[in-house]
This record gives sequence, C-alpha cells and structure tokens, in this order.
Amino acid sequence: MGVSGSGKSTIGKLLAQDFKIPFFDGDDFHPEGNVVKMSSGNPLNDDDRKVWLETLNNLAKQQLTKNSCVIACSALKQKYRDTLSSTIESQTKWVHLSGSFEQILERLRIRKGHFMPSELLKSQFETLEQPKSAITIDITLELKEIIVEVKNHLEDKSEFGLFGLGVMGKSLCRNLANNGFKISMFNRHVEDVEVDIAKNFRAEFPELSNASTFDDISAFVNSLHQPRRIMLMVNAGKTIDYVIEDLLPHLSKNDILIDGGNSNYKKTKKRNDYLKTKGIHLIGAGVSGGEEGALKGPSIMPSGDLDAYKQVQPFLETISAKDQNGLPCCTYVGPEGSGHFIKMVHNGIEYVEMQLLAEVATILKALGQNPDDIANTLESWKDRSNSYLLEITTTIFGKKEGGEFLVNKVLDKAGNKGTGNWTTIASAELGVPNTLIASALFSRYISFYKEERIQLSKNFKKVITTELGITSNDLLEAYQFARIINHYQGFKLINEASNRFNWSLNLSEIARIWTNGCIIRSSLMEKLVEVFKNTTNILTNPEIITLINLYKTSAKKVVSQCVLNDLAIPAFAEAIQFLNGITTAYTSANIIQAQRDYFGAHTYQRLDDDSGKNYHTHWN
Repeated sequence: MGVSGSGKSTIGKLLAQDFKIPFFDGDDFHPEGNVVKMSSGNPLNDDDRKVWLETLNNLAKQQLTKNSCVIACSALKQKYRDTLSSTIESQTKWVHLSGSFEQILERLRIRKGHFMPSELLKSQFETLEQPKSAITIDITLELKEIIVEVKNHLEDKSEFGLFGLGVMGKSLCRNLANNGFKISMFNRHVEDVEVDIAKNFRAEFPELSNASTFDDISAFVNSLHQPRRIMLMVNAGKTIDYVIEDLLPHLSKNDILIDGGNSNYKKTKKRNDYLKTKGIHLIGAGVSGGEEGALKGPSIMPSGDLDAYKQVQPFLETISAKDQNGLPCCTYVGPEGSGHFIKMVHNGIEYVEMQLLAEVATILKALGQNPDDIANTLESWKDRSNSYLLEITTTIFGKKEGGEFLVNKVLDKAGNKGTGNWTTIASAELGVPNTLIASALFSRYISFYKEERIQLSKNFKKVITTELGITSNDLLEAYQFARIINHYQGFKLINEASNRFNWSLNLSEIARIWTNGCIIRSSLMEKLVEVFKNTTNILTNPEIITLINLYKTSAKKVVSQCVLNDLAIPAFAEAIQFLNGITTAYTSANIIQAQRDYFGAHTYQRLDDDSGKNYHTHWN
C-alpha cells in the first residue's frame, strides 16, 4: 500500500518472485468507469472504490485457498484496508511504502504510460491515514534493501541484537524492551561458569518475554533483521577484537556493529578501517550513565559512518535520556573514533568533578564537620551548583551502617579503568594543558600507596587546625571556580581534537547530550549549551568571565589556607595555578627557551622581530 508512485507494483512483483507466489496490481482491477474518471483528472470517491475493493478482497480469498499472493493497492484509508482484509485479517500483512511528497512527485513526473496525473498526488497525501499495524518501509532504500527489510519483518526476526549481558548490557536490554523493540540477547556459554545467562535473565523480567535468547553466535546473528544491528557490550581492549572475529563469519555486507564500551578512540578508528574492508560498518558509541542510566536512559555519543548511524538512530535515540526540551541525549557526533574520544574526555571531566568533591569533604572535615554536617552543607549547595555527582555525594555522606557512617569505613584507595590515563595521554599528544585531569588521575595513584602513606605520615608532622577562616560560601565559590576551569580544559581538549582530526565536532550539541543521563550532568552543563553556540572558549564568554572574577577571591583564600594548614587539595590548587598561567600575557617561558638554546642550540625567536626568524646565541 501507499500513494501512487511509491513503488507498490515494482516492489510487489519482486516480493512475489522471491516468495514464488502470484502478484496482482490492484489498478488492473478498476472498473472502466473509475479509469475514465481518474484519466479526466477527477479523484475517486468512496462509492467509486467500494466495488473495486470488494473485488480485490475476493481475489485475495481465492488465492488463499491455493497458497498466497501479493496485491498492490493504494488503500489510503483505514476503512479501505478493512474492506480489503475483511474475514481474512489474520492472514493479511500490510506493507506501507512511505516517502515524502516531493520525492514521489518527482517520480510521477518522469513516469510514462500511467493514467494517474501528478496533480492528484496532493489529494492522495491528504487522504492517507497512517496504518497502525503495517510494516512501514522507507522508499529511499535500495530495492534490494527494501525486499530484505520486508522479508525480515514477515519472518518475525528481531530488530536489534545485544551481545554481552554484563551489568550495562542487561540494563540496555531492558531499556530496549521497555521501548517496544524486539531484541535478541546473546551471552557466551562457559561450562559451569556462564550457563543459560540470557535465558535466565529473560525469565527474571516480564518486559523481556518477547526477547530471543542465545548462547550460539550463528543462531544469534541469524535471528536478526538485515542489515543486522548488533551492540557489543563487552570489555574494551582485546575482548572487542576477539568478539568481532567471532562474529565476522556470520555477518553480511552492510551489517552494523555498535561498540558501546569504553574503547580507546585510536583502536576504534583501526577497527573501523578494518571492518570497512569486510563491508561491515562500525559505530563507536560512548555510553554514560552507569547501570541506572542504561536502564532509564543514558547519554549516548555515537560516531562512524553517517549513513550507518541512520540505521541505528531510531534505537539509540529512543532509549537515550531526554534533555529539558524533550530531545534525545544522543546525537551523531562525528566520524571514526570521535564518539569514544568524547566519552574519554567525559570520563576525564568526571575524574576532576569527583576529586573536587573529595577535596571539599577534606576541607569540611578539617573545619570540624562530621558526615551528617557535610551532607547538610552539600545539600545547601544544590540551588547554586547542582550536579548528579553532588547529589550522590550528599547521599553517601548521609548513609549509615550499624549506626556508624559507612563512608568512614571505605578503604581510601581509588581505582580507575584507564580512561583517565587515556585522557591525560591524549592531552599530552595534542599539546593541550589538561592539568586538572592529570592532577585528579595522579591523586588516585597516590591513594594506592596506602602503606607508604601511613609510614611517611609518621615522618612529617602536619599542623591542621579548624581555625581556617573559611566559610561554607567561600568553599562553594572556590568549588564553582574550579568546576568552570575543569570544563574549560575538557572542552578545550575536544575542540583541539576536532581541529586536528577534521571531525567538525559541535561543542554545544556535546554539552546538550551531557545535560541528562550521564555522570557529569549538571546545571553548569546546561549553561554551557548556550555558551558554546557563540564560542569554543568559555573563558571568553562575558557571563563566565564575571563568574570567574567573582569566585576567584574565594578560590585563592581556600587554597592558601589549605596550603598553610597542610591539607592536600591538588585539584583546587591546580585550578588557581592554571588560571594564573593562562591569563599571564608574558610568562617565564622565555627563560626556559633561553636555557634550551644554551645547552641544546634549540634556537629562539625575539619579541623585537616579528618575522618569525630563529636565533641562536653563544651564551657563555
């Protein structure tokens, strides 16, 4: 079914050939009066169509006594479709060929030998009532793709596959199922270790009752529509490569793999190039939000071939979180590994946000606050500087176990999974001074030296007093100051990568998809969506400049008092030091360059010569 010019006859014939059943063009069954009326430029009314539709209904019934058939008919209204399928509803499948008015009008203008003039197309679009239970096919697809898509639906195959049922994989499966998608789920079989994981998972949640479960790769792949859409939720690194190699023998040209793990962006580019040689598309998609976000709506950062992304767009955008305007927190960000690069920087910003809150707690504890007091202080900050991490940290400090604060029982060793390392390395490779992320990363490394820290704490006396002269407002403003510097550095790194790799990344869109669903969502991020519409450097925005100038006094006070009282606050201190450096018009780097020229003849340029000429001096 569909308006005239949508390709009903062409596609109907191909389907009939494929299924080896008869094809009938509904136009061939019009009474002579209908043909004369349409040829004279007059549209048919419902009375004109009644006998015609009943004739086609009888034709379908006759064919069903033998086998089946394919019938092409416009069937624009629901009551027409009711007549056509009368008494054979359960044996009828509708395929709606859908396209834009402009596209179909152009097709009609170049079509020869048909009694339907293009002028009547508008009335057809006005008459069309969208079918609720039809297989809807986009006619912009190639003919072969349309046939495959229709067959997939008729064979009741799954629309989307999820490979790997860890914490995130399971949550994404439930999210997809809750949004009405028919999915196939795969988890490997390891005797006595991982047995019937997918099957048992399905039995645990009612929303998965229509999902298909597999521990055999071939059966899993064959259960999916073509082009197949398979999301890989397995550990980053070599595991991804092993999974790809296991899948490849079972895949077909134009199938799409989505790497939803925290893969290194360079590896994603290599995998993308490799899979291209096999005719397979790779979408590198950063996914943020943790277990809860994956279930209720994560922030998703997909990249790769744009046409391939369009094939998975309805799935990813549907399951993603939504911003304050109801738009999906998922957008095509760019080519190659840009999605995983952006997720990497997201995690780097996250490292700093976590470190700053840990340092806030250190200072509040030094001021004499217990965990309940700290929770109350953080709660009071939400009106001025709210974020997901502030919210969960407030909850953490209020949690008790057996009457005692649980946070005080947690071993002070902070782990990491590598993305902070990668962000720091990428910053060095691209020449971007991402000093806060490096500071937060190395603070985690210091935390791992627990035994040495205990030993050295006995050798070096510290003088810490509650008379710091710091108020809660001072600390809040210092915190807001450091967060702005953190976001400046993170987006600076993204922008530099965009320029270096020709990715054409949209910083405002990236900030927008980080306003919900992800770990670093915050009121500041919402503000940056607008800021990045006019600049790629937030420190040039008038409102941000005003805030920095307002908060800097408190930041200097907090840092200086902490240093004087032997409190470790590396992220706060680095925020001040960085701003001092980036806002210094003439730095001490002239001395460093002179030193380099002295011992290594590395040359230097002069302030009194703007030609760019290099000089070398025999300094001794």
